[in-house]
Amino acid sequence: MQNGNHPLVVEIKRGSHEDGPGIRSVVFFKGCPLRCVFCHSPETQDPKEEIIFSARECTNCGDCADSCPQGAIDLSRPERINRGKCIRCGECAGVCPGDGLRLIGRYYPVEELMEILLRDLPFYRHSHGGVTLSGGECTMYPNYLESLLKSLKARQIHLVLETCGYFSYDVFRQKILPYIDLVYFDIKIADPDIHQKYTGKANRKIFDNLRRLLQEKPAVVHPRIPLIPGITATRENLSAIVELLCEAGAHDVTLLPYNPLGIEMAVRLGRTKASLPEAFMTPDKEKEVFAMFQAILEERRDKVRSDGQGEGRKVRLLKKH
Repeated sequence: MQNGNHPLVVEIKRGSHEDGPGIRSVVFFKGCPLRCVFCHSPETQDPKEEIIFSARECTNCGDCADSCPQGAIDLSRPERINRGKCIRCGECAGVCPGDGLRLIGRYYPVEELMEILLRDLPFYRHSHGGVTLSGGECTMYPNYLESLLKSLKARQIHLVLETCGYFSYDVFRQKILPYIDLVYFDIKIADPDIHQKYTGKANRKIFDNLRRLLQEKPAVVHPRIPLIPGITATRENLSAIVELLCEAGAHDVTLLPYNPLGIEMAVRLGRTKASLPEAFMTPDKEKEVFAMFQAILEERRDKVRSDGQGEGRKVRLLKKH
């Protein structure tokens, strides 16, 4: 059962080289205040348990239908599950002989999660790695995180937090920030109306939190921009984000190439298929967008110089993690 003190975890990924420096363990929490249509991990949006269905893994044995107390499984339906009847009890997933049906989301007491994360302590030490807390949006669970972070920091483990930026700053500042070594802060869309359209939330709180965090602890903040074709990866949007980052005092930014894997996962969760490109960005397209962003940075610097403000604030484009 999910609540503020008992968050669910979707996955614990050990041996990661992508979510911060060194070798890391990444904890993906379930639940997010945003509903991005381009989310690459939609299974982390809902804070409650969910059933996912994979047609490729289904053998049509019928055990799931026999076990469902709500009669929510219908083998004649392509999607199998009547989501209106399903109470997410997990009985169907429990009897599935393969991976056709899976219940995702499990609660780990802090002590149990610590035991798992400490298994790789020698790798953290050797590689200057550590633990990354991700989601979903892990800041939804400040009390749980505070307890976990205290225990990890007592072992002198490097801690990274990935966030969409939509949180109560005062709570974040008190319970989470004191233990964090690096914050990956995602900035998606500058225009408030477009942001509302594609994420379900306004962006004012996100931008305010970014500014406050950069004022208070600029060294720990690293903004990132996910590149979604036609939505975030436009010259207009990227130019507006550069202005925001410069004014807020950011030093670095990373561009995250488009990841389409969330499209199929959303369908497996019984949601409407998003109208998005189904292929990853090609290397040539990545280079094109990165070059456009670099040109935007240079144009901004030239504008600052022409306004008589010296070099102005420089934002450095880093390679993706």
